[in-house]
Amino acid sequence: MSGEQAVCIETRNVIRKFGDKEVLHGISLDINKSEIFGLLGPSGSGKTTLVKMIAGIDEATSGHIEVLGTAMPRLEMLTRIGYMAQSDAMYTELSAKENMEFFGSLFGLRGERLRRRMNEVLELVNLTEHLKRTVGSYSGGMKRRLSLAIALMHEPEVLILDEPTVGIDPVLRKSVWDELTELSRKGTTIVVTTHVMDEADKCHRLGMVREGSLIAVGTPEALKQETGSKTIEEAFLFYGGVRA
Repeated sequence: MSGEQAVCIETRNVIRKFGDKEVLHGISLDINKSEIFGLLGPSGSGKTTLVKMIAGIDEATSGHIEVLGTAMPRLEMLTRIGYMAQSDAMYTELSAKENMEFFGSLFGLRGERLRRRMNEVLELVNLTEHLKRTVGSYSGGMKRRLSLAIALMHEPEVLILDEPTVGIDPVLRKSVWDELTELSRKGTTIVVTTHVMDEADKCHRLGMVREGSLIAVGTPEALKQETGSKTIEEAFLFYGGVRA
């Protein structure tokens, strides 16, 4: 991505504490408009905590976060941000259609636009045939796919996805990434958390997170070149202070 890109998401010295425990240690980061930015790190590294604050679901203990020029958290940003959590937050006793209609109404979708977007995103995640089934009868992978469809439904300017492809088969995972690339081309800013190395390689830029600290930021190629690594995994180990 070009260094001249407009900044879409900005975090400055963001600290998050839970009680006496500090889980994020002064994270400062710029994410450009229209880029796919990956947050790479093991479970428990602080990725989910950071994206929740960017989405406005949680609040920093100290520091500053801006999304699209607006200080977060801010309720009215709900319609401009799409967020897919690691745990699937849906009503399991309702059908997929009823869940989508409910969340669509929260995003201000009505009538023909709601129907059109439901059809488009259901086709993308290959759930059209399962629209009327209750979500409680879905497999884990199907629930992930429906969560992604809901996050995409209102065509948000910023899309935040917390490990979106966990439990999704490889063929569908490729189609999801193809769609993310296309959305980015059309101007959507995408933040993806992952610990899958081949997904990290698909991002325009990466932020490597370890034990609540941002240890490196750059394009996958630059991070590999700077560390003399053949893979992103080797580069992560290098920045994390682990020498082979």
